[in-house]
Amino acid sequence: MDMIQTLAQELNKDPRHVENVVRLLDEGNTIPFIARYRKELHGAMDDTSLRTLEERLQYLRGLEERRDTVKKSIEEQGKLTEELAAAIDSAQTLAGVEDLYRPYKQKRRTRATVAREKGLEPLAALLFAQERDCPRPEDAAAGFIDSEKGVETAADALQGANDIIAEWISDDAAVRKSLRELLERRGTLLSLAATEEDSVYRLYYDFEQPLSRLQGHQILAINRGEKEKMLSATVLLDRELALPLLRRAVVKPGSAAMEFVKAAAEDAYDRLIYPSLEREMRAALTDKASEGAIKMFALNLKPLLMQPPVKGHVTMGLDPGYAHGCKVAVIDATGKVLDTTVVYPTYGERQKNEAITKLAQLVKKHGVEHIAIGNGTASRETEQMTVELIHRVGGGLSYMIVSEAGASVYSASKLAAEEFPQFDVNLRSAVSIARRLQDPLAELVKIDPKAIGVGQYQHDMPQKELDASLNAVVEDCVNAVGVDLNTASPSLLTRVAGLNGTIAKNIVAFREENGVFTTRRQLLKVAKLGPKAFEQCAGFLRVPESKNVLDNTGVHPESYDAAKGLLELLGATPKDARDLPARLNAYGAEKAAEALGVGVPTLRDIAKELSKPGRDPRDELPAPILRTDVLDIKDLKPGMVLTGTVRNVIDFGVFVDIGVHQDGLVHISQVCNKFIKHPSEAVAVGDVVKVVVLDVDEKKHRISLSMKQVPEE
Repeated sequence: MDMIQTLAQELNKDPRHVENVVRLLDEGNTIPFIARYRKELHGAMDDTSLRTLEERLQYLRGLEERRDTVKKSIEEQGKLTEELAAAIDSAQTLAGVEDLYRPYKQKRRTRATVAREKGLEPLAALLFAQERDCPRPEDAAAGFIDSEKGVETAADALQGANDIIAEWISDDAAVRKSLRELLERRGTLLSLAATEEDSVYRLYYDFEQPLSRLQGHQILAINRGEKEKMLSATVLLDRELALPLLRRAVVKPGSAAMEFVKAAAEDAYDRLIYPSLEREMRAALTDKASEGAIKMFALNLKPLLMQPPVKGHVTMGLDPGYAHGCKVAVIDATGKVLDTTVVYPTYGERQKNEAITKLAQLVKKHGVEHIAIGNGTASRETEQMTVELIHRVGGGLSYMIVSEAGASVYSASKLAAEEFPQFDVNLRSAVSIARRLQDPLAELVKIDPKAIGVGQYQHDMPQKELDASLNAVVEDCVNAVGVDLNTASPSLLTRVAGLNGTIAKNIVAFREENGVFTTRRQLLKVAKLGPKAFEQCAGFLRVPESKNVLDNTGVHPESYDAAKGLLELLGATPKDARDLPARLNAYGAEKAAEALGVGVPTLRDIAKELSKPGRDPRDELPAPILRTDVLDIKDLKPGMVLTGTVRNVIDFGVFVDIGVHQDGLVHISQVCNKFIKHPSEAVAVGDVVKVVVLDVDEKKHRISLSMKQVPEE
């Protein structure tokens, strides 16, 4: 198999570009580095396309390896024919390879094994051949009666032959393939209640859906319901559809053994084939649903990480709570902790007033401008207290409800203990909430991506695949934004292409020992950071303190000469390069690239970076909504038009924060006026959207919203 051609066809890419990417990966280059600094070699594929290519490459290489292993195993048995080897080589999936290997795979002791030990395989072969001159099965079986072997009667012999033939049919790759395809086309999934009590799974207490139309969230919900013993699910296929197909494949009309083989085929179907295919189908459905859910996680995580930071402001973080009070942390514009305390606004009116007084003093003392409130327990009461606080201090303050998903995970982690050994767990959480408003990316990288809470069923996913996908998103986001070499935490540095935990800690240690970095080249003095790691990471690290403006851009050190040459060519200086992309277009990008000996994509990137040194791509996104007043679910009325922030995107809709404690749901049918297969086609986490209230259920705390019914202005 030509892997390069296969990948090129599957992904609709130029084979030369695919070959280049494979070579770059094999040389140990990271995806962010390849995506950003080797555009000429891969035709400007984005990081998502490159990761898809990498995944498929691993699958195809695993497939190739499995083919070789299977062929070797069959060859050792002396049973590998040219036809079988060719069939294995042409199998396009691991399932196809395993089907071909099935007859030769060492099995546990089966009914067929026992029958072979009794010497009944020749009888099975005679009957299964169904030749014209084949004797009647009863007559043929008479010659195999042997009481010493436990074959007392002709019926015993025929039963053994049946077991052997049934296993042969079950192991037939072509038969399994045909029935698998039939099951995919005509099969259904039936889910029934396994209990009489009401539950969140009541939608699936009597649910049947064709396999081809099943949604990922339905599969995952049914799986979880089964796990919790609330549901019982079965894959169904009309037996009368399957048996004719099976008979056509193995039964030869006109033979005396025809009816016997027909019965053996039905036994094979009922006892061996269908149970196996059902297990296989359930696993395949789960894999497909998990794959879709993981992609959804990744899709939601990226905009969450890329939320615009609220930079340059003293921020107060509030971690709400009842029993242990509301934990408070004030941090400066750089994230340094200035003050901490605990207040008890839920203990009564007197304690609430005391809390407001104490917080007002902190606001005045430190010049607090923004307040970040965690959205967990007692968030509602804390928000109301915050609004009263804003009125008390006479304005100048605003607040935002911040998702605290994962904050408790972080605060109890070894990392948090190392970062804030002087604070207890609860106060660390308040610091994390404040920092999430200031710089979501820098803070969220400290948390296991699974704990950030952007999707459904994260605990039901294959954890290895989920971790790989989410970690890839974090890595891509960090490298897209760039990292300040002199302020970045070890957690953030670990996510930079080419760096690991050890090197990240060594960078911080070097910084503490020698003072701030003043050039990128100083990285080569850091312990265990060699030339390859430098090549991969240098372009993503920023040094604002450097005299060389290029050190504070996304221009890679390998392209510094080209950058200087571009400035000379276009008669610009580093301080006067704001319109450099326009100048480059006027001069001719191809002409300039040829003169400087670099590719056009690289040259355009250089011009863009020089025009905005130190730029943060997140600044170009809509700013988060900061509020000064509170809205209660009781205040909501159908027809109200509100502005909100998308918090989560799932298969059946979009959850939007509209400023009340409970997010509202925009069902997929209410997202937009055109048909969409998935809400992610229209919105992403972090989007600021207008919605109209359709319905409010105070008892169940449910708010129904619409985006498509918002009146035109």
